[in-house]
Amino acid sequence: MQKEVASKIPKHVGIIMDGNGRWATLNGKERSFGHVVGSQNVDRIVTHAFKSGVTTLSLYAFSSENWNRPKKEVDALMDILTAYFTNFLSNADLKGVRLIVSGDLSVLPKQLKEIIYFNMQQTISFKDKVLNIAINYGGRQEIVYAVKNLIKENREITTENISSFLYTAEFGEPDLIIRTGGEKRISNFMLFQGAYSELYFTDVLWPDFNGAEFDKALLDYSKRKRRFGVLGEENEN
Repeated sequence: MQKEVASKIPKHVGIIMDGNGRWATLNGKERSFGHVVGSQNVDRIVTHAFKSGVTTLSLYAFSSENWNRPKKEVDALMDILTAYFTNFLSNADLKGVRLIVSGDLSVLPKQLKEIIYFNMQQTISFKDKVLNIAINYGGRQEIVYAVKNLIKENREITTENISSFLYTAEFGEPDLIIRTGGEKRISNFMLFQGAYSELYFTDVLWPDFNGAEFDKALLDYSKRKRRFGVLGEENEN
């Protein structure tokens, strides 16, 4: 029996990568071990997504609320992020991928902040594929940030002008948002941009979320009709 494949691929996919801690607990490990395994899954999904035809992938890696977790876990997450970005440019699977990191980076550890800015600068000329990683990010805070900048520039507060000051201004809104781990909420992720995004929830924990599971989300997306609040013919991407 021939495998059913998605007939329509979203250009921009966002993923709320949830379930690392629970995966570790289920496997008798500390939560930090789950984050390590989860980080190893990132490149596999990024590579698969781009091969599938997705051109922009946004990953929710660390929210502005995650600072409230135990210090040991937060420190482990910062170490994992530092290691990931340190190896970013040498990763053959990420050649030609532009890196954007969304969020308030000012409070990140100095080494992590510096390597993030270096990688973004080194990949700024790449246009075909964008990897956007949200760190110390919150959707509400992003909207406040945009409005404050509009006021500072004495510009009218409109939907279009707010959009132009969001972190995603250059590459647009997500067509599809996936959340792993079984929870059915978006947890302050792209609140403004995701107003008309299709949502896909799966019980699969992030470390176990593989290419086949990603394809299930794409197939589900391809069967939906996106009307953006308008009756009548489907609006194409």
